[in-house]
Amino acid sequence: MRAKTPRESMVEMTELVLPNDTNLLGNLLGGRLMHLIDIAGAMAAQRHCNRAVVTACIDSVDFRHPVKQGRAVILRAKVTWVGRTSMEVRVDVFSEDFLTGNREFNSNAYLTFVAVDSEGKPVEVCGLCPETEDEKKEYEAAIKRREERLRRRNAMQSVMMRCDAEQ
Repeated sequence: MRAKTPRESMVEMTELVLPNDTNLLGNLLGGRLMHLIDIAGAMAAQRHCNRAVVTACIDSVDFRHPVKQGRAVILRAKVTWVGRTSMEVRVDVFSEDFLTGNREFNSNAYLTFVAVDSEGKPVEVCGLCPETEDEKKEYEAAIKRREERLRRRNAMQSVMMRCDAEQ
């Protein structure tokens, strides 16, 4: 399998924020934004591996500014790190005011996806070849985020085992 660049996985999605997508303040619902982030991330991961993928982890989502009703929400996703069967994807979220043309950075998220076959079993994916200095830094940072995810998972498994033993 040929390694791919982050650029080859790039996805950009644009959605209009409608009243049904908002809370009482006219802001895009966090859950609706997380749904869009998951879709954009999955498309980038699928573009990288040419396989179906499943969401394994949403590492973090930072909401910096609300996205108002009537604006466009723009999601840019690309693969930042690749393991044997898993891929980390960064999704950046912007909003655009159609009346002024102003764009604002709203949030970002890191998600992990696993490539699967038709039976849902994990399958190997091709490697990632970062090209730019920013992509190389992102790749190194992704390794640290993965180590932290594994620490959290192991800690949670220990807690679950203790809870099971107490029952």
